[in-house]
Amino acid sequence: MSSSTGISSGIQNSAGSDEDLQQITDLRKRKRMISNRESARRSRMKKQKHLDDMKSQANQLRNENNQILTNINITTQLYLNIEAENSVLRAQFNELSHRLQSLNDIINCLNASTNCSPVLEMDDDYYAFDYQMMSGNIGGGDPDFLNPWNLINFNQPIMAYSPADVFMY
Repeated sequence: MSSSTGISSGIQNSAGSDEDLQQITDLRKRKRMISNRESARRSRMKKQKHLDDMKSQANQLRNENNQILTNINITTQLYLNIEAENSVLRAQFNELSHRLQSLNDIINCLNASTNCSPVLEMDDDYYAFDYQMMSGNIGGGDPDFLNPWNLINFNQPIMAYSPADVFMY
């Protein structure tokens, strides 16, 4: 009987050890499942943080882009304003150059009929008046006729015109 008791206890021990192994295996599976869940949760959190960082960076870049576009628009507007002003100045320069040439033509015409020769010299840097008073006078009148300070009745101011006014003449 002792042998039958030993066999039955060996069967019970083997059945108990199978249960223990099953419990250990189940415990390991649960630990692994918990560990995997925790790892997946950390991965999702890391992915969400990365997504939030990317969204924040995209918003920051959009704001910088809008600021740059605003600066470009302001700079473009300033450029266009300066370009328009430059066009006005060019037109005024052309008008004044034309007037100067006309005045030189008038003076040359007057000099051809008299001995007095005021000359308007055109220089690259500026316009200078060089009065060379020689003998004689214009039309038998005042010898200081060509002195600009004595031409109160003859002096007409040279006005600056906008490009639209230039084409009126």
